[in-house]
Amino acid sequence: MDLQLKNKVIIVTGGARGIGEGIVRLLAAEGAVPVIVGRNEADNNKLVTEIETAGGMASQVVAELSDPSQCEKAVHSVIKQFGRIEGLVNNAGVNDGIGLEKGNYEKFMESLHKNLVHYYLMAHFALPELIRSKGSIVNITSKTAETGQGNTSAYAAANGGRNALTREWAVELLKYSVRVNAVAVAECWTPAYETWVKTLAEPEKKLKEINSKIPFGNRMTTSEEIANAVVFLLSERSSHTTGQIIHVDGGYVHLDRALANA
Repeated sequence: MDLQLKNKVIIVTGGARGIGEGIVRLLAAEGAVPVIVGRNEADNNKLVTEIETAGGMASQVVAELSDPSQCEKAVHSVIKQFGRIEGLVNNAGVNDGIGLEKGNYEKFMESLHKNLVHYYLMAHFALPELIRSKGSIVNITSKTAETGQGNTSAYAAANGGRNALTREWAVELLKYSVRVNAVAVAECWTPAYETWVKTLAEPEKKLKEINSKIPFGNRMTTSEEIANAVVFLLSERSSHTTGQIIHVDGGYVHLDRALANA
């Protein structure tokens, strides 16, 4: 299926690793021009080089997204380089464990800047170009907004905000024909997830336990599977889809957990 993304300039925050990397690779494979926006220049350039070596197109902008001024500079840099923006994927963030009992105001607010505020800012600064191109926004969000997780108040709040902004923006931008959707992630195998598992006392046992609770296939979602949904939502093939929060999670959030062991 031709997703009609050839030469479309699409910003992907946190696009150098994990879920973002999967999205960037698939966009490049579809002929789009993904622009990675992230803090680590070496990681950004490594992926851009790999894509270009394989015959694709990609670019990158170094930015610390928790700094509002750098969000604005990043968007302006993309516009200066390409003269247009046709899509935005808000993906960057970290489950940083800022809880209620042991957290505090400063850490809570810092986490919101890491995980939510830049979603708003990137969309705000890119909006004139998205309106011009009748582009699309996809927000990556997390199960924690719906299920809770424990000891991660700030991250859960940020993801609740991401979900709410997805619906709010879809309403506000109807008049411009700009579509806004979200892809909700549950248990997805990424380098960050692997690092976390290795910190546990019995990592292999814990990983087996987690997989056993995922109804479809008793396995984690891959970053490629997340990317498939995101890239479809960015494309004209989803031209009448907006305001949706789509769970790509093997049924983890909504199906009866008893099914996982059936």
